[in-house]
Amino acid sequence: MTILVTAASGHLGHLVVDALLARGVAAGDIVAGARTVSKAQDLADRGIRVVPLDYDDAASVTTALEGVDRVLLISSSEPGSRFAQHRTVIDAAREAGVAQLVYTSLAHADTVDFVLAPDHKATEEAIAASGVPAVILRNNWYIENHLGDAAAAADTGSFSAVGGDARIAAASRADYAAAAAVVLTEDGHLGQVYELSGDTAVSYDDMAAAFGEALGREVTFVPIDESQLRAGLTAAGLDAGTVEFVTAMQTGIARGVLADADPTLARLIGRPTTPFAEAIRAARAN
Repeated sequence: MTILVTAASGHLGHLVVDALLARGVAAGDIVAGARTVSKAQDLADRGIRVVPLDYDDAASVTTALEGVDRVLLISSSEPGSRFAQHRTVIDAAREAGVAQLVYTSLAHADTVDFVLAPDHKATEEAIAASGVPAVILRNNWYIENHLGDAAAAADTGSFSAVGGDARIAAASRADYAAAAAVVLTEDGHLGQVYELSGDTAVSYDDMAAAFGEALGREVTFVPIDESQLRAGLTAAGLDAGTVEFVTAMQTGIARGVLADADPTLARLIGRPTTPFAEAIRAARAN
């Protein structure tokens, strides 16, 4: 069985390869797709076949899929373009006759009112329409998304966000990667849609305590409103479109779109999910 991991030079993709190796998959049975092959040289050094794979280059996707049985499609990091990019992989997977396509989606992608959801919802629908046997991993938020907050807390002793009452059921990239490795290597998951999250939804005050634990200093959370967020982002030099996109993300989180904690991730990986402070500490050390 040969497994292709797309975006393997990225944070999540690299961790999935690590998790596959830890589960006993031979290096020769893993194909690592990377837009820039040189960024995955460390994987090649471990005996993994690294191939060019650019979501915007259909020919590279088709070539990368040759001889592959199972594929992990890691969602693109380019909102607005990502659905078309995903569609390229889906179409190529159908033509190649892959036995399993695993996609990293978003929590409640089919129903949630969140700025990040439409591309994921459309991708899930395209996968279903393609007829390719699939597993959908609806990943909640990543703890590592808050490394910028941790850096601010390390410098100033505080961090800010919109929505003081928000709760986020985040998990670490390593935990999501471990779950992907499970469904890529085990049978019995085809057709499943898994809602994956941390075991506990944390508040911003909980995050402040976690940052304090990881940083060894007192940290406080300072809530701000949308106008303050926009002003800060604009002052940092972000363009108007990015300012509105980030604002929409934070206001969505404030509405609770990422608040649902689900035990499925812990069940798949066979252990509790990584605590927030531990994940921050590990990420800052790397």
